[in-house]
Amino acid sequence: MKYKYELHCHTKETSLCGQVPAGEIVKMYKEKGYHGIVITDHYSPMTFKPSRVWRPQTDIDFYLKGYKEALKHADDEFTVLLGMEIRYYATANDYLVYGVTEDFLRNNGNLMKVYPKKFHRLAQKNNMLVLQAHPFRNSLMIRINPQYLDGAEVHNGKADLEANLRAAQWAEENNMAVRISGSDFHRPNNLATGGIITDEPIKSNDDLLRILRNGNYEMTGEEFGII
Repeated sequence: MKYKYELHCHTKETSLCGQVPAGEIVKMYKEKGYHGIVITDHYSPMTFKPSRVWRPQTDIDFYLKGYKEALKHADDEFTVLLGMEIRYYATANDYLVYGVTEDFLRNNGNLMKVYPKKFHRLAQKNNMLVLQAHPFRNSLMIRINPQYLDGAEVHNGKADLEANLRAAQWAEENNMAVRISGSDFHRPNNLATGGIITDEPIKSNDDLLRILRNGNYEMTGEEFGII
């Protein structure tokens, strides 16, 4: 049996740009035959209220709203995990983070001012993976030193084919260990435009991290011949 998972998904409850409530997202992905999603809501200056944007750690309950709502709709056949898409102050790059826990978010202060080198060190210390999201989607995005990454999103459902192919080439040239596909779900037309297919079910962050690290998965997307 094969299992399909979405690795890049935003909820209406938390992400300003999200248009679909978390419970509806789970229902939609179940109907598409997926076996789970990672909620990667934006952890960025655009997410938090002005009074909290400099101290987002005081508003983690708000940040977790989408994830916790999605979790209510998980079951034995459908997994919901917590991830993150982080953007630092005064930058245009986004980074997907896997292996995130509530304790990590509550106990590590304002992550938007940490920046790539220190954040990658912090992620390693906490057994997490950091990947640059959609690295060629627009001209404002700058590819960072691969030394501060574990990999890259080489297929993004909201990026065009050329941008995705350039991302895949960049990852190949830099021998990136982890390369993923994600839909970057924000609204219904983004549904199931990316993801990974595995030979075993993913039930926890440990499962996800192990599978991403050992490369035991296929990516979906037109450039891979799997839609």
